[in-house]
Amino acid sequence: MLMSEYHDWAKRLVDWTVKYYEGLRERPVRSPAQPGDTLHQLPLAPPETGEDMAEIFKDFERIVPEGMTHWQHPRFFAYFPANTTPPSLLAEQLVSAIAAQCMLWQTSPAATEMETRMVEWMRQALGLPENLRGVIHDSASSATLAAVLTMRERALDWAGIKSGAAGQGQPRIYASAQTHSSIDKAVWIAGIGQDNLIKIETDGNWSMKPDALAAQIKSDRATGYLPAGIVACTGGTSIGACDRIDAIMDIAETEGLYVHVDAAWAGSAMICEEQRVHWRGVERADSIVFNPHKWLGAQFDCSIQFLRHPEEQVRTLGLRPDYLETLGQDEIVNYSEWTVPLGRRFRALKLWFLIRSYGLEGLRERIRNHIAWAKLAEQRIAALPGFTITSNSRFSLFSFRWEPEGRDGDEASMALLEAINDDGRIYLTQTKHRGDFVIRFQVGQFETRREDVETAIAVIEEISTRI
Repeated sequence: MLMSEYHDWAKRLVDWTVKYYEGLRERPVRSPAQPGDTLHQLPLAPPETGEDMAEIFKDFERIVPEGMTHWQHPRFFAYFPANTTPPSLLAEQLVSAIAAQCMLWQTSPAATEMETRMVEWMRQALGLPENLRGVIHDSASSATLAAVLTMRERALDWAGIKSGAAGQGQPRIYASAQTHSSIDKAVWIAGIGQDNLIKIETDGNWSMKPDALAAQIKSDRATGYLPAGIVACTGGTSIGACDRIDAIMDIAETEGLYVHVDAAWAGSAMICEEQRVHWRGVERADSIVFNPHKWLGAQFDCSIQFLRHPEEQVRTLGLRPDYLETLGQDEIVNYSEWTVPLGRRFRALKLWFLIRSYGLEGLRERIRNHIAWAKLAEQRIAALPGFTITSNSRFSLFSFRWEPEGRDGDEASMALLEAINDDGRIYLTQTKHRGDFVIRFQVGQFETRREDVETAIAVIEEISTRI
């Protein structure tokens, strides 16, 4: 394709994008596709000669949109959102055009220094202390893996990266059952092992019990294990649970343990000062992660990790062979040394566009609306016949269960969820809470309006009455 042809097609793609967003409310939120539907429409072998872009785009329109669940749909109330916004879209187009590999300062001076400044902007926005520095990862899973590897190496006095973790003391990591599955995966990859991720008992508020944590650490030390770190959560994925970080930090500081706070979703809410009570004590943590791509409107992927002592993570992950040296510069920051991958995208640009376009106050207004509308939905659903709220609103997430008279609650709730999602007007997901099947409802899509939440309540009432 010639650049002149690219110019024409780029304009056509922008027109398609605008039309797509304008028509989202008319589309079913969850894809109606069945397994294999897309695969069967794709040729078994690649073409030997080039094809015309008109034919390629025609096939895109025919195959792809109907085979996608629409995460930017304003009635997407499932999972946590992966939002985007027009400013973020524009920034990503520019990043794609420049097509830089931002692994080093010398390969991307503006990207590196903009990342430094955008992390600083977000630190201020979240009310975190000046001594924290940070880096942008692709997702919270990568940030958590980096933190767990640092916990391991710190506990082993960095012997693991030289001689291997085998034969050293056995590190143990502590977390509550409300933490995300990425914690489990991180201990697998780090070679610590699932058996050494100890899930601490929670209290009636679904927070990790500090007394149980302290007792487990003491017992493990006496048994010969090597306590290495604690993962605390703010806004757990299942029901939004929050650990008491201040109490956890008291224990960690006494025991000399590294603490990583997983606030991947709810961290965005901390731009609203009134929400910061939910992570009191976080300024004492060694590592904090939150995802601007979940609730703030930065296009996926964009996850910020704040670090109290970044040199520990750089010591764990940093590697600078001769061919990656910047000659004549010893003190520059190369963020690839702070992360697992060497290759890095220019993720800071979309934050720059986003924050300047909406301002912090504009972003706060959206989050406050989402929190208020989730509370409204909780109250209205609680009043419907046969419905029970199983976990109250935490930020903008709550869960409920449908137990009509004479029917098993798990079976009825599952049938209701499938009927709602097959209907297509809204999209919800499920979790297990207290051993029961429950339905999650979270408000967070960037363009959601109160009328979309009202529609969701009406759909739930209508379908439960029908079935």
